[in-house]
Formats: sequence, structure tokens, C-alpha cells
Amino acid sequence: MPFRFRPLELLGLMLIETQVFEDPRGFFMELYKASEFSAFGLPSVFVQENYSHSVFRVLRGLHYQKRPKAQGKLVRVLRGEVFDVCVDIRRGSPTYGRWTGLVLSDRNRYALYVPPGFAHGFCVLSDEAGVIYKTTAEYDPTLEGGIRWNDPDLGIQWPISDPIVSEKDARLPYLRDAVHDFTYGASEG
Repeated sequence: MPFRFRPLELLGLMLIETQVFEDPRGFFMELYKASEFSAFGLPSVFVQENYSHSVFRVLRGLHYQKRPKAQGKLVRVLRGEVFDVCVDIRRGSPTYGRWTGLVLSDRNRYALYVPPGFAHGFCVLSDEAGVIYKTTAEYDPTLEGGIRWNDPDLGIQWPISDPIVSEKDARLPYLRDAVHDFTYGASEG
């Protein structure tokens, strides 16, 4: 099996380790296989794929898309290193308002599945980073939502003290004021 699926502390988040075949020419690895993801209970259909390139200290997030086009995301770093953060925003969840963070990089080759009901973001730890992610629903600008990266109620411990944040992300609301209707245990999407 080319993938190892590791559930994370916040229910629904899944770290995916990929088997890598290396030799003197380089390496080969499968990035995604519908049958294996589906067998492990993860989505097998992704309808959009995005790529973001960022420089050191850039912080993107914390973003989500509201229903009816809530997005699950399969996130992977193709170049560089990021500190990736997910916040549970599903009302009624035992981990509502809690966050988890982990390093995704071109060296560890991890992928992260982020289901609907989580706000997601990352900050760049390397000189540059290329992040690719597949989504389970197409982006709709009228349904975008977000939470401010430095919400004091969340207390996220970002490894960058002075990040570069877009004006739009700097104006996002705190979780207590954010508009969303995610409910723990409800089918999203």
C-alpha cells in the first residue's frame, strides 16, 4: 500500500504518509489514489486543484468555504516548508475552537486531508514554498469565510512572530464573530 493514513488529534483531520521509491535517478511516489482514499473513508473525488507560491514569512489564512460548497482539502507541499494549521469550527464538536499545527515539506512529503468544518492556513518557513491542494468543491467567492490568524481566543503558536499577511486576511473576524454554520456530525459539502 503506497499510503499510510494517520488520524490526527482533531477528529476528521488525516495525515497521509506516502511511500517513496528512490534510486540514483531520483524518486517516484503516488500523490493520490481514489481507491485507497475511498477505502479509508476519505473523499475519492476532487473537483479543483490549486497551487500557491509564497516567500518566507508569508501567512495565508485561516480560510474556509461555507455551505453549500464547503470544501474538503488535500494539501501537500511540493517545494519548501510550511507550518500548516487547522482550526475546528464545527459547532458541537468536542474540539471546537481548538487548533493543530504541523510541518509539511518537500522533505517529509506528507499530505494533509482537511475536511469541511475546519479553517485552514499556513505560514512559510523556507525561502519559498509551493503548496498544492485539491478541493472537494469548486471555489465560490460569495461563500468564502475566514478567521483572523492571530485570534487571541485560539492562541495559535505560529513559529513566525512577524508574518506577511494580506490586507484581506488581516481584516478577517475572530472565530466568535465569524459567519459559518458547520455542525459536528453533520454531512458537509
